[in-house]
Amino acid sequence: MGAGQSTNAQAPTTYALHILRVTPGSPASQTSIEPFFDFIVGFNGKDSFSGDTDLDTAELERIVEEHEDKALDLLVWSGKTRETRVIPIIPSRGWALAQQAVATPDESGIPAQPSLLGLSMRMCEFEAAVDNVWHVLEVLEGSPAESAGLVPYGDWIIGWSGGVLTAENDFYDVVEAHVDKPLRVYVYSYDFDNLREVVLVPNRHWGGEGLLGCVFGFGFIHRIPSQSADRKQGNALPEQGEEDTGVFAPADASYGIPATESRPSFDRPRQQPVIAHPRPTRLTETSHGGSRRSTLTPGLSTRTPPVGRSSGSFLNGDSSPSS
Repeated sequence: MGAGQSTNAQAPTTYALHILRVTPGSPASQTSIEPFFDFIVGFNGKDSFSGDTDLDTAELERIVEEHEDKALDLLVWSGKTRETRVIPIIPSRGWALAQQAVATPDESGIPAQPSLLGLSMRMCEFEAAVDNVWHVLEVLEGSPAESAGLVPYGDWIIGWSGGVLTAENDFYDVVEAHVDKPLRVYVYSYDFDNLREVVLVPNRHWGGEGLLGCVFGFGFIHRIPSQSADRKQGNALPEQGEEDTGVFAPADASYGIPATESRPSFDRPRQQPVIAHPRPTRLTETSHGGSRRSTLTPGLSTRTPPVGRSSGSFLNGDSSPSS
C-alpha cells in the first residue's frame, strides 16, 4: 500500500469525507493519506464524484466492512494537488488487537471494536473546507507569533487541536478565547510541504500591538497554492496513539466554542504530541522588525477574487485597514 495512483477525475460535486486524523499503526497510516488535505470521495466501482450524487457514507461503511482483510481501493481527492488518486488499503482490526486487550469497555461491558481504517473524518462541503485557511503575512519582532516560529508567506494555519475551523471568524474567536493560555494550532509549511503543531500564547503584554503580533490573510487570494502531484511530500503531522473505534470515527465532538450546525468539529486529542518546529533556511530579512519571510512560496495571485475578502490584523485577524 503506497502512494496511490492519480486519476483525471474531478473533485466531488458537493460533499466528501474530510480526513482529520490518521491513527498511528493503522491501515491508513501505511498509505499516503494526509490529514486535513485529503477527502474520501468514493471507492473502486462507484465514481461518486463523477455524477450528480454525493458520497454515500452508509454504503462506504458497508463496503469497508465487506472488505475486512481484503484489498480495497479508496478514491481520495487532494486539496493540495486538486487531483483524485486511488489509495489501496486493506481494512483490518488486527493492528489494534494488543490495544483491544486493555481497551475500556463501553456501557454494555463489551470492549469497543477497533477501527478498520484508523481514520477520523467528517462529512463536509468540499469547497468550503479547502478555503478555510489563514495565511501568515507578517510577523512582528518579539511577538507571540514570532516566538512560535510562524513564517510570513510560507505558513498557513489550517486548524487547531480542539476542532475544525469552518468560517473566517472561527480562528479569531479561538484566539480571543485563549488570551494568556496556550493555543495549539496546526500549521502547513509550503516550503517544506509538511504539517506541524505550533503553540501560540495570545496576550496583550508582549510589548506590541495585538494578541499575536501577526497579520493574516483569508479568502480567495490566500488559498494554499496548488502543487504538482510529483512534488515530494514532507513529514506528516504525528498523531495521537489512541485508536478510534468503528469503521471510521465521526468527528462530532464540540471544541470549546458555542456549537452550531454549520460548525462541526473533531475529537479533542487526549494527549498532545511534542513536535519540533522546523526552521526554514531560505528566508530573507524584511524591513519591519526583522521578521522572517519565505522565499519559496509563490507570490500572491493578482486575479480578482469573486468575493473580495482579505483580512488581517495584529490583534486577532480583524479586517485590515481599507486603502
